[in-house]
Amino acid sequence: MSNYIYPKITLVGAGPGDIELITLKGINALKTANVVLFDALVNKELLQYAPKDAVKIYVGKRNHQHTYTQEQINTLIVDMAYTYGHVVRLKGGDSFVFGRGQEELNYANAFNIETSVVPGISSSISVPALAGIPVTHRGVSESFWVITGTTKDNQLSQDILLAAKTNATVVVLMGLGKLKEITEVFNKEGKSDTAIALIQDGSLPTQKVALGTIETIVDVAKENNIKAPAVIVIGEVVKQHQNFESLLSNYQFLSN
Repeated sequence: MSNYIYPKITLVGAGPGDIELITLKGINALKTANVVLFDALVNKELLQYAPKDAVKIYVGKRNHQHTYTQEQINTLIVDMAYTYGHVVRLKGGDSFVFGRGQEELNYANAFNIETSVVPGISSSISVPALAGIPVTHRGVSESFWVITGTTKDNQLSQDILLAAKTNATVVVLMGLGKLKEITEVFNKEGKSDTAIALIQDGSLPTQKVALGTIETIVDVAKENNIKAPAVIVIGEVVKQHQNFESLLSNYQFLSN
């Protein structure tokens, strides 16, 4: 009987958090995994789908605290594939939406390891939807931007300056720490009254939604103790949230 180990890597998007929002193909990949490398935003309950004897390694990054650098993760993926066989790289949301998935595939491909991708449900679209906010709505928004709030240099993405000049819905991921800067950009464009939502822990039982305008949202975030991870949604579509008008009226009353 051959003991040859066939190295293989599958990049799996785990969805926004709710374990029922991973795809069937993602679950099937986990069922055949010899190793699972998983990120911080992955629901740990998903690990139940992997074999009990599979090696499970946390490689997450939160609040600039890294268990492994990206370079170490790249190396680990390849080493685990050659040592154990099938490696499932499990990432929150979709691996190609600010997930550095392509970097990991490029590294693995340099070693001629078989790779495949299982797309995931991106939090950029699903989290607003689960909070009752569509990213597009006929007659209101014809397009949407998905932008990272923080670049690799820990700076505000310059794309936000461009997006603020349009009427499109703007979805910002990993941007809560830059919220004040983001509101300043929209204020400069004369959009202080534009609706905005902050959605913390989207799709989970702990989900929390804060609603306001560009002018009020920084204070609203503090009052509601909004923490990362949170998705920011900016634009007229936010007014589709069933509680927007009443919450805004209450806030304006309390502020007077």
